[in-house]
Amino acid sequence: MQINIFENGIYLDIEITEDKDVRLLHIGAVKRKPREDSECYKNYRLVEVHESGMNQDAHHGSKHIGSCPGYLLKYHTHQDYRNEYGRKLEIIQQYEGIFVTSHIQFFDQISVIRSWTEIKNKSSENHPIEYITSFALTGISDTAFGPRDKGAIMHIPHSTWYGEAQWKSYTLNELGYDAVNTFSVKRISLSSTGTWPASEFLPMGGYENISSNSTISWQIETTGSWFWELSDVSETLYLNISGPTYQENSFLKILKPDESFTTIQCAVSFVNGDFQDSIRELTKYRRTIRRKNKDNENPSVIFNDYMNCLMGDPTTEKLIPLIDAAAEANCKYFCIDCGWYADGYWWDGVGEWLPSKERFPNGIKEPLDYIRSKGMIPGLWLELEVMGINCPMVEKVSSDWFFQRNGRPVKDEGRYQLDYRNPEVIKHADSVIKRLVEDYDVGYIKMDYNINSGPGTEKDADSIGEGLLQHNRAYLKWLDSIFDRYPDLVIENCGSGGMRMEYSLLSRHSIQSVTDQTDYIKMAPIAANCMTAVTPEQAAIWSYPLRDGDVEEAVFNMVNAILFRIHQSGHLAEMSEERFEVIKEGIEYHKQICNELKEGLPFWPMGLASMSDEYLSVGIECRNKLYLAVWRTTGNTDSVQIPIKQAAGKIANVTMTYPSKMQVPFSWDNETCTLEVKLAPKTARIFEILL
Repeated sequence: MQINIFENGIYLDIEITEDKDVRLLHIGAVKRKPREDSECYKNYRLVEVHESGMNQDAHHGSKHIGSCPGYLLKYHTHQDYRNEYGRKLEIIQQYEGIFVTSHIQFFDQISVIRSWTEIKNKSSENHPIEYITSFALTGISDTAFGPRDKGAIMHIPHSTWYGEAQWKSYTLNELGYDAVNTFSVKRISLSSTGTWPASEFLPMGGYENISSNSTISWQIETTGSWFWELSDVSETLYLNISGPTYQENSFLKILKPDESFTTIQCAVSFVNGDFQDSIRELTKYRRTIRRKNKDNENPSVIFNDYMNCLMGDPTTEKLIPLIDAAAEANCKYFCIDCGWYADGYWWDGVGEWLPSKERFPNGIKEPLDYIRSKGMIPGLWLELEVMGINCPMVEKVSSDWFFQRNGRPVKDEGRYQLDYRNPEVIKHADSVIKRLVEDYDVGYIKMDYNINSGPGTEKDADSIGEGLLQHNRAYLKWLDSIFDRYPDLVIENCGSGGMRMEYSLLSRHSIQSVTDQTDYIKMAPIAANCMTAVTPEQAAIWSYPLRDGDVEEAVFNMVNAILFRIHQSGHLAEMSEERFEVIKEGIEYHKQICNELKEGLPFWPMGLASMSDEYLSVGIECRNKLYLAVWRTTGNTDSVQIPIKQAAGKIANVTMTYPSKMQVPFSWDNETCTLEVKLAPKTARIFEILL
């Protein structure tokens, strides 16, 4: 039996043999090229699942192939139907009472699938599961020409605190993979363990096949541990994507009789085109799956008092002039950041979330009400998943509130990790949100998370990795309940900046704090690349003019943020009139164009940015208009030529739109579709290109 699908530009071919083996022969943006050696297709499995004590039937090294009962599974049944998103394919395989369902969700008009796996135990025995894929595809190099280790580029999403979304591109050989035999035990793999899924790499990746002009890019949707690997089998390449594993992440799920387990979800884009084209499809997908909310429908500017401003030391006296200045600059939200709950040092004492009487002698309602009186919506910072080791509550609550390993509560950087499987923790979190929203009239919460709790918790879990996954899912369930209760409440997702920049959270949160970077020059390459990971209307980028800066510095800060969500900060009340006016103009310009940006798609005319680049650029394509940010950091090159491929065959009208009164030399060549811009070091501008 054959299942052949062509949906939204994606070809999918599945074969079910006479022996009831299920083989995913192909999924991609180009048609399948059948291989002469049909025997190789025995390795083209739809899913890999491995159970402790079963025979991993492959010369695999650390690779997750030859899994068992993965290779013993047989076809049971399948469904092919339509739902609210588009076409949905579900294929069920079974082996001795174990039933494995592969879910493949298509999305109308988008070249992306969402994939996950469900396993159910209908036997009378326990089954300890060490590994199960959310998505598995063998044969990704079949459509290429030449050796499998040539003609392709891997896009690796390096990311770190202060340096988020710094993608690098490599050949497979540069990553150490060579075609040395029909297969090898070498793999290219990325993994993250713990509660910061984006602390070293974004939970993403990309494989671009130059010879066939096709690209596969993926994102893993989890706030916990994850893993993917790319390697070879039967003279072809495969890609396996999963959540936590036993080998990499200390995960084991003991599947008891009548119990089921569902993997985390991942999204995979398949395009005829390059890596940028695949990110554009993921952008459409991200908008489709996220919670419907007013904040993304009407993106607004947030003033936050932290970055290069009060830096965690708010008082009523300090806040009043900032509130006045933020209102004059036409910000919609004013968020009081960390420190509001402690008289002095607060890091290891957090947990009660009661306002400091020393900081706010007349109560915190005074500055919050003042924010309202100025026509803005007040916000407060929280870190509701932790409790400081010196919080007064620690002695009053059970140790069951906290993650446990080896019989001891887990501590990290002066905090305990709260366990959201505990009903008392949920009750505590609910009470804090209720007080802020109903008593303080807060409409915005910056939800931060500044520790990594490690591989998980052993309490009430089959393994510490499984305990972490349970907690992750309990937290998401709690978050859903808060949005059900307060649908218009805006909760910003923050994890020391972008350490939790992923779409299990961002399908719920309307806004993401992209970074904690304090250097406005280094902010530019982070801003330029952030749309690889998040939609522009969800990407909060700091604009924080310095106390001792000049006009060009203020402009550079604004250009960093204008195409995204402006996270305004800085001592606006102390700015010169000239600097304040360019800030105000930038906010007003953003407000004029944000409703176009929220539907636009990103492009990088000079390629993705790097921290070492002299010139950087990023754009958003909004139908027949392009918005383009251009930065110059340092160096000796007076001008840059920026190719705009969207203008091919069209007459383009180019204007420099921000700042309107600080024009720089630029020219447009309609034949080569090239914009030449001359900038001084440490300057930036916004252009519009009408096609």
